[in-house]
Amino acid sequence: MPDQQSHTTSGPRVAVIGGGVAGLAIAWRLAQRGARVAVCERGEIGQGASHAAAGMLAAGVEIEPGEEALWPLTRAAQQAWPDFARELEAASGLGLGYRAEGTLVAARSADDLRRLERLASIQAALGVRLERLTGAGLRSREPALAPGLAGGLYSPDDHQVENRALAPALAAALRAAGGEIREGCAVAGLELAAGHLRGLRLADDSVLTADAVVLAAGAWSAGLAGLPADCRPPVRPVKGQMLALRMDPDRPLLRHVLWGPGIYLVPRRDGRLLLGATVEEKGFDETITAGGLLTLLEAAWRLLPGLEELPLAETWVGFRPTSRDDAPILGATPLPGLFLATGQHRNGILLLPTLAEAVAAAVLGQPLPAVAQAFTLARFRRAGERAA
Repeated sequence: MPDQQSHTTSGPRVAVIGGGVAGLAIAWRLAQRGARVAVCERGEIGQGASHAAAGMLAAGVEIEPGEEALWPLTRAAQQAWPDFARELEAASGLGLGYRAEGTLVAARSADDLRRLERLASIQAALGVRLERLTGAGLRSREPALAPGLAGGLYSPDDHQVENRALAPALAAALRAAGGEIREGCAVAGLELAAGHLRGLRLADDSVLTADAVVLAAGAWSAGLAGLPADCRPPVRPVKGQMLALRMDPDRPLLRHVLWGPGIYLVPRRDGRLLLGATVEEKGFDETITAGGLLTLLEAAWRLLPGLEELPLAETWVGFRPTSRDDAPILGATPLPGLFLATGQHRNGILLLPTLAEAVAAAVLGQPLPAVAQAFTLARFRRAGERAA
């Protein structure tokens, strides 16, 4: 955990594009180290993917075949979360709704269970702690689950946080450390002079002078005007529809995060039960569809039939910032002074502590932590060279 430091006015000037949790956390870490930081957010802080997420810290059960290289990074972030949450709560005076009950994974059929066992063998080989459960074992932990489930897993280290509490807490901590947040601040593009980065050109044609710029604009990062071609991150939006139902907070239908075929369910302390999420390659389409909601509700109902009596509280769409290899893009670019923090795909909340540390270090001229070094923009250039 970094030392708490009072801010000074002698550090580098850093402009951060994007007031989601990634941009705010990086700015907070930089301000703690004496940088003069300004966050530019075109709307309100904490919207976009930060608002739409489910807040799962699921480094273990989310690992799939082909993603093994991500495990050291996601595991490091997961291990950092308890201290990060305590530090942020202390710095902001706000709660984050961190919950450590662990995560259940349910298989409905024998075929589901065989697929789950194959996946669990990969996860266990990486070091994920998993406990095998029978159908009766699942129901002993969550009595409202459907009868007849084939079995499942319990992952004690996969926790959750209230993602919508993060941006207000980060903003409070950042301001307390001396950082500036500009909401309604639209960035027109990078400000360059003789090929050198000078800061940001804002939509009102003013210039925000900076020694360094951090591009943390989520799924919108590739669209920034003025980006040199070799600095443009290969990031696209992947649409996800979600919904929330309303439980009795004193007698919740579900207490653990629950994964099942085609669905995850996330209970909140205020009684909301989040159901997510579709995966759609539809650009920035904000449409909520009957088919999308039906898919989620049916998959959830097959695991937790009592939810059919719950009232519908909310529906929404989010856009995952997804790179070509579904892994984050962190650190320096070929343009001196320009740094990236994007491409987190479905791991934006999970990666937050490690991402903030890594990018802040890079901005201040320090090497990336070992677990982050494989996730720079340079990997795409190396891949292109190998293909050629």
